[in-house]
Amino acid sequence: MKILEINHMRKHFGDLEVLNDISLSVEEGQVVSIIGPSGSGKSTLLRCATLLETMDGGDLAYLGKYAARDVSGKAVYASSAELRSIKSSFGLVFQNFNLFPHYSVLKNITEAPILIQKRPKDEVYAHARELLKQMGLADREDAYPYQLSGGQQQRVSIARALAMQPKILFFDEPTSALDPELTGEILKVIRDLAAQHMTMVIVTHEMAFARDVSDHVIFMDGGVIVEQGNPFNIINNPQQERTIQFLSRFN
Repeated sequence: MKILEINHMRKHFGDLEVLNDISLSVEEGQVVSIIGPSGSGKSTLLRCATLLETMDGGDLAYLGKYAARDVSGKAVYASSAELRSIKSSFGLVFQNFNLFPHYSVLKNITEAPILIQKRPKDEVYAHARELLKQMGLADREDAYPYQLSGGQQQRVSIARALAMQPKILFFDEPTSALDPELTGEILKVIRDLAAQHMTMVIVTHEMAFARDVSDHVIFMDGGVIVEQGNPFNIINNPQQERTIQFLSRFN
């Protein structure tokens, strides 16, 4: 089953073309990694896919429901009620955690499922505690973000995204704000989610991780998809000159 489908996505900031004719789809249980240099459009692609930015043209659909359709070369968005329902399909984990500083860990995780999804409090709290256990943070539910390491904060933000029971999880460079030791603990959490067949799209600079955990790798540069395919082939044996050049810095 296709969870996400993007066709011919385009995005400009003024005269700058940031995304040009991006098409991709993600199947249920699939892990897709997006790699490429800074400024290649990776984060903008994620922001457009998660409705934080509006795209200029193209189609965007979750589970067959259109968030936006291309009409005569312009993206026309669904009604706000339809978009609200579509937003419950996905979760997003940012590079800088984005936790509420004045909320405890438990409140950060439970607030949205209770207020937005209107789920029963008992059920949400039980699920949140289960997620904290999974993240190795069962004893930190009453802590505040400033009392946690960067790696712990990022694990809380992953738990917060999972608490909404999304069908697909997006990660925007989830380790870029962390030192190498903490990076390892976040990559382990994502590996565990992949083992549980969580559908994920991950923008990352961790090449070995992308190769080992993904089902599909996309290399972007200059707002276009330059090359995509089997992770091992893309990372160990790229065909396009630009991909070869980019990956030579990592080998």
